[in-house]
Amino acid sequence: MVDEVIETKDGLKLRKLVELKTTTADEYQDAMLDRVEYFKKQNEKKSVFNSTIQNTVVSTLSTVLDLKIQLEKSLGEDNMKKVHEFLDEFLLFGL
Repeated sequence: MVDEVIETKDGLKLRKLVELKTTTADEYQDAMLDRVEYFKKQNEKKSVFNSTIQNTVVSTLSTVLDLKIQLEKSLGEDNMKKVHEFLDEFLLFGL
């Protein structure tokens, strides 16, 4: 593209578009697609680590909740009330 430079009274230089090539839109489109592909590859590198952490956290929480449910079933309702009362007293004692 050929630019014409115009200088304002304040000394600010502005470029005025004189000519527009017919391939400009194609060049911009190719540049955007290249940029999208670049960031896609960058995010794929990061997502392996993030996915591993997410999977680990989710599986850990799932295991803990399964253990809690099994513990509640095995203790029964009366014993669970006693455990909850003990935990309440213990946690309030720490305050």
